[in-house]
Amino acid sequence: MNLLPQPMPDLLHIMRASPVIPVIAIDDLDQAVPLARALVAGGIRVLEVTLRTVHGLAAIRAIAEQVPDAILGVGTLTLPEEFAAARDAGAVFGVSPGLTAALIAAARSSGLPLLPGVMTPSEVMAAREAGFRQLKLFPAVPAGGVGMLNAIAGPLADVMFCPTGGISLHTAPQFLACRNVACVGGSWLTPKDALAAGDWARITALASEASALRVG
Repeated sequence: MNLLPQPMPDLLHIMRASPVIPVIAIDDLDQAVPLARALVAGGIRVLEVTLRTVHGLAAIRAIAEQVPDAILGVGTLTLPEEFAAARDAGAVFGVSPGLTAALIAAARSSGLPLLPGVMTPSEVMAAREAGFRQLKLFPAVPAGGVGMLNAIAGPLADVMFCPTGGISLHTAPQFLACRNVACVGGSWLTPKDALAAGDWARITALASEASALRVG
């Protein structure tokens, strides 16, 4: 990855704004705004709306316009052209499942701070070499979970993580106790049955539980 480092001075601040970043896939565009409002009402302001569905960009645009208290990120960035589109829709940071030279270049040219996914020590080192100090351990549990994070905290002490993938409310505290973890990502805050029922009170309750978790 022979590219200039990409400084991301605001990304760690964003990560520390919520102990949990919900990973959101919008199947029904009408749910986007009330879902975001319910999460923010429960104390979870940092939201990752993924591009896993056709409504991803439209949902980001709607939330950006109607839920100003949300700190809005775009997830599942896998193509360079998605960066500028997500930024223009209102996202203020991006999340990718992995990292390539093309994604690094797109992040730099778009100005969208990127939280890239890594799974191995070599991938962490390559991302760090490219200028990234905030990374997503993904998928966190298959990658080794808490044991992996603790093992690399010594040799790679200048990197902070948002582990995502297989984490629940019950296991989140174990991850948040790691000295190199700033927050965790999870989908448990947005269960499909609650979304289908429009049970925003339940979403707010789940967000309140998550926002009460402590880092470190």
